[in-house]
Amino acid sequence: MKVFIVHAHPEPKSFNAALTRLAVETFEGGGHDVVVSDLYTMGWDPVSGPHNFTGRKDPAVYKQQVEEAHAVETNGFAPEVQAEMEKLFACDALIFQFPMWWFSMPAILKGWVDRVFAFQRVYGGGRWYDHGTMRGKRAMASVTTGGPATMYEENGLAGDMNMLLAPVNQGVFRYVGFDVLPSFVAWAPARSTEADRAHMLAAYRERLLAWDTTAPLEYPSLSAYDPSFRLARP
Repeated sequence: MKVFIVHAHPEPKSFNAALTRLAVETFEGGGHDVVVSDLYTMGWDPVSGPHNFTGRKDPAVYKQQVEEAHAVETNGFAPEVQAEMEKLFACDALIFQFPMWWFSMPAILKGWVDRVFAFQRVYGGGRWYDHGTMRGKRAMASVTTGGPATMYEENGLAGDMNMLLAPVNQGVFRYVGFDVLPSFVAWAPARSTEADRAHMLAAYRERLLAWDTTAPLEYPSLSAYDPSFRLARP
């Protein structure tokens, strides 16, 4: 199996970094290949725009989907974007590793999606959800929080974690066809004891070892909708 981890935390001594190191060790220990894109170390530019491309379809007016489709036809993606696309298409398993910041992904990771998940390359032309380009692959979000689990329950102060992660799980992973595994959440590691953090790491290792046998989240199938909607071109 080829595993691709997109890591989004600026501190190498963070618990997020510890989770990524553990994932690399666990998968490589099982004989799998692992590639990590450490976005901060890479100096990844999260701002999407004309610099995504080596040439333009319309230099006068910038429309991202038009330029993405043109880049697909002309092999015109900027080298750093093309490199991440190649990692994405090569993988069998994708993990987003990030801290929950302001109820969402850090901007650097959202910007990675904005630039890499290009129209007509990663989605488009009827390729979405069940028909997505990533069908047959699995993806998972691994997240750390600042607050305890009780804050993120269905009626918790911060809201239901499943709802907070829906833009990642359904809006990114499932949208392009991944089977989405239940997210792994490390609750408030910065406010936890060393023993508690060790327990979190052990739990994460068990989740990774069960990668192939963990049941994915259930989402509506395109077959439940009328043909005109199923074949819509997002």
